[in-house]
Amino acid sequence: MDKLVLFNNTTLNKLLNKRHGESKFGEHIQILTNISNIYDQLINLDVTHVIIGLPEDVGVYANYGKTGTSKAWEATLKVLLNIQSNEFTRANKVLILGHLDFTEELLKISELDVNEKKSITKARKIVSKIDKHVTFIVNLIVSAGKKPIIIGGGHNNAYGNIKGTSLALKKPINIINFDAHSDFRPEEGRHSGNGFSYAYAEGFLNNYFIFGLQRNYTSDKIFKSLKKFKLIKYNIFEDLAVGKELKFKEELERASNHIADKPFGIELDCDAIENIPSSAMTPSGFSVNKARSYVSYFGKYENARYLHICEAAPTKKTEQQVGKLIAYFIGDFINAHQDSL
Repeated sequence: MDKLVLFNNTTLNKLLNKRHGESKFGEHIQILTNISNIYDQLINLDVTHVIIGLPEDVGVYANYGKTGTSKAWEATLKVLLNIQSNEFTRANKVLILGHLDFTEELLKISELDVNEKKSITKARKIVSKIDKHVTFIVNLIVSAGKKPIIIGGGHNNAYGNIKGTSLALKKPINIINFDAHSDFRPEEGRHSGNGFSYAYAEGFLNNYFIFGLQRNYTSDKIFKSLKKFKLIKYNIFEDLAVGKELKFKEELERASNHIADKPFGIELDCDAIENIPSSAMTPSGFSVNKARSYVSYFGKYENARYLHICEAAPTKKTEQQVGKLIAYFIGDFINAHQDSL
């Protein structure tokens, strides 16, 4: 728990822009004022969702990717707190817990040379340490019967999400992953490209569906590897959005048949969305509205145990747009869950 920094009223008041005649999301959320006995506090709180930030890009660095994902958390808060509070956003059912402080880890990788193999090895060891903190906090939230909304960070954190949820439920979980990449790369040391393969190898991940794999960024070796696993299914982005051999809604249904009958996590990699600043920004990807439909569709299932939004890498110029994007996803997930009750 030494990494957890509670979201507090000081930060809230700094970021909240009140307006006469309006009721903002940040005016109605719940926060904790005591870092002791987090589990007991969560159990007793009348909230359904707990938002936690993972401001880091160590896993992206360790995968030779473009850093910047550590900035998504702050960008999200600035927008989320200032959206409207109404019957659809249900702010009073939301706790903003805070974030895990990875300042020390980010400082360490800033001193490394990405061109040196030993630097990558060091970074991957740091990711393994980050995994433990993510696993712990997700386990805590899920064990308390709440649904975590996890704001990345890199996709390396999928491992901690899966492990933490699996340990809380005492069984493997299923995963749906909206992503241009499988992130099922070899177990070569932890990074943003192998969170699912590690979780699968260690028995925390059962059925896995990858929604929107892109041909140009999935190696022949990975395709052959995925075909060997009966528990892994996927579709191809080009078949959905270019050739249109597949229908989006039908594929959502096919994916749900594979994962939704048991507890599952919802993973959303912003790399899969067209022209969104991310660690692997793409000019050809799903629209924002398709991504929102994905979150809403799977969020309605009671078996949906968490939402993880990762890989967004805002700049100063794009901070507000990225914050708006993630705030939409958060709202869609909360609203879908409430509508299903």
